[in-house]
Amino acid sequence: MCFKDYSLIGVSVLILIVSVLVGVAFLTLLERKVL
Repeated sequence: MCFKDYSLIGVSVLILIVSVLVGVAFLTLLERKVL
């Protein structure tokens, strides 16, 4: 068990969470502008 593997997994998970949050925020802003 290497710490590098855990750090890579943590970074990938953080990137996924951030991308999902940004996508949701972008969609909500688009809906507000359209509506």
